[in-house]
Amino acid sequence: MKKIVALLLAAVMLMAMASFASAEDVRVAMVTDVGTITDQSFNQTTYEAAKAYCEANGIDFTYYQPATDTDADRIAMIDKAVDEGFTVILMPGYKFGPAIGEVQGEYSDIKFVALDVSEGDLGGAALAENVYCAVYQEELCGYMAGYAAVKLGYKHLGFLGGMAVPAVIRYGFGFVQGADAAAKELGNASEVAVEYVYGNQFYGDADITAYMDNWYQNLGVEVVFACGGGIYTSAAEAAAKVEGGKVIGVDVDQAATIDGAYGEGMTVTSAMKGLGATVNTLLSEIVAGNFANYGGKVETLGLVNGEDPALNYVQIAPSTQFSETFTEDDYKALVAAMFAGDVTVSNAIDAMPATEITVTDAGNVK
Repeated sequence: MKKIVALLLAAVMLMAMASFASAEDVRVAMVTDVGTITDQSFNQTTYEAAKAYCEANGIDFTYYQPATDTDADRIAMIDKAVDEGFTVILMPGYKFGPAIGEVQGEYSDIKFVALDVSEGDLGGAALAENVYCAVYQEELCGYMAGYAAVKLGYKHLGFLGGMAVPAVIRYGFGFVQGADAAAKELGNASEVAVEYVYGNQFYGDADITAYMDNWYQNLGVEVVFACGGGIYTSAAEAAAKVEGGKVIGVDVDQAATIDGAYGEGMTVTSAMKGLGATVNTLLSEIVAGNFANYGGKVETLGLVNGEDPALNYVQIAPSTQFSETFTEDDYKALVAAMFAGDVTVSNAIDAMPATEITVTDAGNVK
């Protein structure tokens, strides 16, 4: 009996040692798409989440920034991370699609976690078992933002997308659907309008700012959902020129960034993806030895909890300017209805959703 107990104890100790060794072997690197870790968007959110997790768990962490916006330079940084002994590589943004196709087979012992990289971004490459890709239901948080804006009393809205890639289109079409639903509930659909355009780039410039000036100053647009990396700067610059001009942020809670640069209280809300939550989940699972449950998958993340919106992978920001017409409880009720399937949102991107509100689709600014 004593011998059996001793053998069992030895087995348990060996398993614990194996688990500990596995955790010790984890070294995490992040490669930025092209931007910096202070971009107030994908790179910064991923970096901060990974850094915090690794510091809390005693895991080595660093990041690499490509010299230029090319697949070659992204691959070069992945090569460098592998050469320097990192075993887990985080890659935020759709631009990593081609790089994944190049490196996944070459580094089969490395675990790659790609955020917002879809099957379409992979260019036809089959996903290897050492790669996990997370994509998000942008149409859901876009819907929440549009719904909130109309419930908060805004009647003339704008959507300024970056490039018309699927993720941005889903954001925009969700936004339109949410605004339409809220207007129908309020019985003022005939009074609500959405101006809709793409900048055809992911950064603001003088031309796009001038286009936004026309929206705010001449058309009477009250709030613009600026959806596409740094393109928010053009919307915010234009909003700052009119009394009460507002914007809606995207991907992360952009209130501190936008309000700090352009005026306190400018950001009504932000339609957010759970990048930090995804990083925490995957790193925890990797440390626990469970990556096999995720590898080889492109997983679409959305609502996972109907009671606490903060637990979901898509949501609107905690900094949302709630009021008597749209309270935090109203937001929770909306999320609960969406989670239960009582409120549905189309993810189709082939045509503008049919609405009772007026939507003017102007295509591309340039």
